Amino acid sequence: MPRQKKEPSGCGCASIPFSVILLILGGGYVLFTQREHLIARFIPKDVRENISGEISRFIPEDLQQKIPFLNASDSADAEEVSQNVPEATPTPEPTPQQPQLPSVPISNPSPPTPTAEIKPRGNLPENPITPSTPQSIWEKKAIRGIYFSRYQITNNATEEMIRARVRYYRDRGINTLIHGVWGNACTMYKSKVMQAKFGYESCPNEFEDKWLDWLIDEAHKHGMEVHAYFEKGIKIDENSPAFDLAVQRGWIVPGVDRTHPGVDHYVLNVGIPEVAEFFTNILVEFVTKYPQIDAVQWDDYLGYHAELPGQVDRTLELTNFVQKAISATKAANPSVSFDICHHNPYWAKRYFAADWENWGVDRVFIQVYAEENFAEELPYVEAYDGISITERQFNRLEELVRNPKVDNILLFPLSGEPEKMADEVKRLTVKIK
Repeated sequence: MPRQKKEPSGCGCASIPFSVILLILGGGYVLFTQREHLIARFIPKDVRENISGEISRFIPEDLQQKIPFLNASDSADAEEVSQNVPEATPTPEPTPQQPQLPSVPISNPSPPTPTAEIKPRGNLPENPITPSTPQSIWEKKAIRGIYFSRYQITNNATEEMIRARVRYYRDRGINTLIHGVWGNACTMYKSKVMQAKFGYESCPNEFEDKWLDWLIDEAHKHGMEVHAYFEKGIKIDENSPAFDLAVQRGWIVPGVDRTHPGVDHYVLNVGIPEVAEFFTNILVEFVTKYPQIDAVQWDDYLGYHAELPGQVDRTLELTNFVQKAISATKAANPSVSFDICHHNPYWAKRYFAADWENWGVDRVFIQVYAEENFAEELPYVEAYDGISITERQFNRLEELVRNPKVDNILLFPLSGEPEKMADEVKRLTVKIK
């Protein structure tokens, strides 16, 4: 008995047109993911009009609400879907657009994150100075200097002693050391010029050869300056090793200079070309031998007192000498400052033949070592680069520190004890708020 065919079980799909069934079975995945686009594009219009009803018979009502094309109310909706499908043409390159800038600038940007490639420079100072507190009025003065006579570094001082002394003054608010390197017509360092001219290389001393190198190096490590003090200028006394030779060669002007009580000084005549050349060669040698020096400074002993015998006016000779000496010094070391600490311009020219306003110096500090004429000297101090005082003017220190027109203050220890002077200056200045 022939085997009877079983009735097909399932959902009764035979009533759906065969072409529709093939589309559903072959592109089910695409249909459900791109159903609007694909139906509108590939199914004929007459089939498309009935497909919603046919398919909806097999989908529960709650799911039908979530399928847009089953809810299209008329053919116009289906046509809209078809029109929205883009043609299969090559995709053009997008047109670059300008970035949209914020309407207001972005403030306080975050700092960049440090990376391992960023390394500190290798030439940083060993002891960089980082101010931890705001500067006081005293600390705002550009130069807070103290003088050291040419022997005050102490004979036979070690490198450790010299460097420690620099730090000692730094801790007392001093930022400039004005140290004697010359005096009584001889150097405090080994000089080839001295050797050639007089047969000896320096003033008698036991200084270590590199004492000035150590002094400059340590000072610069702490942001301090060193100024070379040409103490006693063009004057000598009988204790100078050059005195006898200067007399024999006729280098000394007639008379005795007694402007400094208790000491008879004699003055070398820079109007003599050999004398002028000697001093100029000393300056050039010094700034070449010590190229890191910050300044050279001469004092009021660069002058001829008016009471010298003969009443000879040496103003022009002195001016010519200083101008040429400065030119030679600058040619040898353009970075060095050529300074003087002298009497006010009227007194300097009237009584010392020192017309320093025409010398072409870099800075002028006015000596005010007497109380009786302090008020008269102050306008000169304010007009030029600062003042030099002794312990006798400590009662004026606060006034000078508070005066914004006084740029620099130099301290001359008349007692010969710079350490005590520096201690007292610190005690007085910390009280100035």
